[in-house]
Amino acid sequence: MAYTPMMQQYLQIKQNYQNYILMFRMGDFYEMFFDDALVASKDLEIALTARDGGGGEKVPMCGVPHHAAQSYIARLIEKGHRVVICEQVEDPRQAKGLVKREVTRIVTPGTVMEGQCLDDKKNNYLVAVLAEDNGCGLAFCDISTGLFWVTQFTGINAYHEMTDELHRLQPAELLLPRSYKCDLPKRLAGIANVLITPIDDDLFTSEAARNAMERQFGDNWLETGIDHLIFGLRAAGVILLYLLDTQKRSLHQINRPRIYNTNQYMKIDAVSRRNLELTGSIKDGMRWGTLIWVLDYSSTAMGGRLLKQWIEQPLLDTVIINKRLDAVEELLNNLILRKQIKEALKQVYDLERLAGRVAYGSANARDLLALRKSFDLLPAIKGLISDVHAKLLVDIIGLLDDMSDINELLHEALVDDPPMQIREGGIFKTGYHPEVDRLRTASRNGKDWLARLESEERQRTGIKSLKVGYNKIFGYYLEVTKANLSQVPDHYIRKQTLVNAERFITNQLKEYEDMIMGAEDRLMQLEFQLFGEIRQKVADELLRMQNAARKLAILDVLVSLAEAAERSNLVRPVVNTDKKIVIRDGRHPVVERVLNAGNFVPNDTYMDENSTFILLTGPNMAGKSTYMRQVALIILMAQLGSFVPATEAEIGLVDYIFTRIGAADDLAGGRSTFMVEMSECRDIVNNATPNSLIIMDEVGRGTSTYDGISIARALVEYIHDIIGARTLFSTHYHELTDLDSLPGVVNCTVSVHEENDEIIFLRKVLPGKVDKSYGIQVARLAGLPEKVLKRAQDVLRRMEIRSGGAGGAVTHHIEKNDMVTTGCKEQCAHCREKLLLGELAKINVMQITPLEAINLLHEWTEKIKNEVDTGGNLLKEINVSSEN
Repeated sequence: MAYTPMMQQYLQIKQNYQNYILMFRMGDFYEMFFDDALVASKDLEIALTARDGGGGEKVPMCGVPHHAAQSYIARLIEKGHRVVICEQVEDPRQAKGLVKREVTRIVTPGTVMEGQCLDDKKNNYLVAVLAEDNGCGLAFCDISTGLFWVTQFTGINAYHEMTDELHRLQPAELLLPRSYKCDLPKRLAGIANVLITPIDDDLFTSEAARNAMERQFGDNWLETGIDHLIFGLRAAGVILLYLLDTQKRSLHQINRPRIYNTNQYMKIDAVSRRNLELTGSIKDGMRWGTLIWVLDYSSTAMGGRLLKQWIEQPLLDTVIINKRLDAVEELLNNLILRKQIKEALKQVYDLERLAGRVAYGSANARDLLALRKSFDLLPAIKGLISDVHAKLLVDIIGLLDDMSDINELLHEALVDDPPMQIREGGIFKTGYHPEVDRLRTASRNGKDWLARLESEERQRTGIKSLKVGYNKIFGYYLEVTKANLSQVPDHYIRKQTLVNAERFITNQLKEYEDMIMGAEDRLMQLEFQLFGEIRQKVADELLRMQNAARKLAILDVLVSLAEAAERSNLVRPVVNTDKKIVIRDGRHPVVERVLNAGNFVPNDTYMDENSTFILLTGPNMAGKSTYMRQVALIILMAQLGSFVPATEAEIGLVDYIFTRIGAADDLAGGRSTFMVEMSECRDIVNNATPNSLIIMDEVGRGTSTYDGISIARALVEYIHDIIGARTLFSTHYHELTDLDSLPGVVNCTVSVHEENDEIIFLRKVLPGKVDKSYGIQVARLAGLPEKVLKRAQDVLRRMEIRSGGAGGAVTHHIEKNDMVTTGCKEQCAHCREKLLLGELAKINVMQITPLEAINLLHEWTEKIKNEVDTGGNLLKEINVSSEN
């Protein structure tokens, strides 16, 4: 088929972007053709039309207005597409033949600069990783703010640590070597909508990375020390190469890479992040019902993003932690100051992303106006905190640049209400530039003349409905309805015929049109040129703006934490390097806020070097999981620099939080619920240290009772004896409560009140242990039919009789050397002792059959044989048979 020249131009460009949506600029629209049009019209819900492609064949087509393109691009990105922007790079009025077009930008989920794809209070990360046998590298960048960080992982747990960091970052787009064959995509199942982009392996080399660094940052990049990161450097190089390829311009807003080490922060693995619901709920990933929902009273977008980073990266440095706590305390105690700062910050725009757009070259006049309004507030904010004492607040005062010189320029230049489009003119104040003033006057006078012309022509011709109009094709014209055509003077020149009117021009009108249009064109070109110059002057101060934004973000977070402390009745914790964890009247920050005021039951926690392991028993629904989670959250809050929900708290630093809570299978990965549970336990015991906090809930319940008890007991012993981590371990296996014989294990239970098969949850954690799970009572609360409940009670009673457990009709507690009676509360220890001494005379079997008694004896003796060396001789001493 012989396509038209324009369509051939489109196809030639499209050939290099087969897996992208190509938005092709044609006048005031971006058009899409062929399969792109079919996909885009459906995803954007816009009309699908057709265009003559040449040879009489119609080509599918759809389009969007150029001034509204950002919202449509954002919708395509949300649908998982990559979008190529192809612009007209020469003035159509001056083009000879086909207008020249070039790809000016590629938009992907990780390279969005503006629009609906960006969450105000969440960074949009582009991440690159590589994993090799001897180490892993990771780099991430937020192109909208300029943030650029690099790290690497070595050692036996390098790959595991890298995937945990990816779950923290929740990247929008992930760059991987094209040849990468691993389970990483499967491990990223918990990251919503991440786009994985394969990159040619030769771009992951050290040489390519060094060239990219030098191209972007010059020789100064070596000062960062990143050259010493063998794996991190290569990941960072790929980030830069990808951005240069997709953005088609210099990336002035990207900061020099900052090296960080995950060992600087408390580690929280992916499972624990999900279980603790720090920034996204397990249910739907939303903020409601999460820790950040409780703590976020930030007034700015950049403050909200920084608070999220603090929550996700609690500190291990007590000096920095206490600096934060000092600042929060001072702001909490000074209500008036806090409210004044908060009101000022509410008027500050997102300086980080505004500065990024200025440096990127996409900022419009309204963006610069937002900068100006934000800069106006900086002197007042500095004045508000001029008398503070907390060192962190004092540092903010000293380092907060008020940007007065740039603000003065913006005040001199910009009108108070500039247009959205920078090519429309109307940006600059009168008096800023003499040529702008002259051209504006010429244009205004010409338009005044047009208004007078309309009035004069109506009087001269007697046509009361005559009007002067304008369009881009015909310019200015005189429009006369057909009913009045007989009154049109002879010197009118017909220009256009409409259904109900005719349009005319005159020689005089054409002369003034040339003067007006010439002045307007020159004015818009001059204003566009001047705006570019001002934007560049502002961009030259990028680092100053980014530093000011950072200081305001820190101030915003501190005010937010102080506000949360007041609203949620939080107290300052003591944070040190001891092994202790002492929490008085601790509360779960999220559950307490969801419940009505005063309904949450607080609980104490005490752990030290002599009591590192709390073994927690109690019924379902009693609050064991809530209690354990609240301990973890209180520790995490303290180490991020927040006050905590308690009346008193002393926190010995925790380096790693692990949680094994809940049950879920992994169908896609082919793993059962129990396999998932065991995999999580493996990761805990392989990575925990003596300074870690481990939370384990109902380990072993996914398999048979004896298997589960065995695994749970072995895990308790291993954590206690080998790891030594502070641990909260809840269980329904009452057989484990005898582990309090270990020197660091303490039994605790969640109390309930039982009456007539009904239970009331008291939610109070107390020293001690229980030998019942109250499962049937909980089933009654859930509304199971009474017939089911009665049958369950019968089955439970018979099973307890057979196993010798508490609650059975016969519980083999030996008295008077010859009788088994009911009511044994000794966990059978006394019974075993008597049996081993050979003092068993007979069994009262009034409520069980002889066969059940025989089976019961054999079960006892098997247990004793397994647990006591001398128990093997018992079978010889007891002569019981089915015949008897």
